[in-house]
Amino acid sequence: MYLNKVQLYGNLTRDPELRALPSGGQVCSFAVATNRTYKNASGEKQEEVEYHNITAFGKLAEVIGQYLKKGRPIYVEGRLRTRSWEDKNGKGKQYKTEIVLENFQFGADSKGGATSGSGSAPRAAVSDAEAPQKAPGDDAIEYPTEDINPDDIPF
Repeated sequence: MYLNKVQLYGNLTRDPELRALPSGGQVCSFAVATNRTYKNASGEKQEEVEYHNITAFGKLAEVIGQYLKKGRPIYVEGRLRTRSWEDKNGKGKQYKTEIVLENFQFGADSKGGATSGSGSAPRAAVSDAEAPQKAPGDDAIEYPTEDINPDDIPF
């Protein structure tokens, strides 16, 4: 059995770039920065930063493109993929390793709240397999207007 799984929690380094595919689907590219702090041999505190390129497709791409902006925290799960191509300028074969997003969660800001520009982003995790398909005309959730009476609850 083989395993190709990546889990990251970090901040977006730029605004997500949302594009349409020829097939009509959506693709979103963005980068996440992670860091670690450690002490070197002489006991001095050191910080190391890594930058990760991430690509999302379909509903995941649409949600990320809509709600996330540069600097916002995000938890991502995905798989590593390395693409290669021949450079036309004579540099030989070029490679790019990226994470293909399979699932994500919005991170919490420093106040512990959801991170979206409008404050209306869902807090739940979103995965491509679980993302509900929206029916035409389903723009808002309709909630009951009357108050709930505790005596009406059957347990």
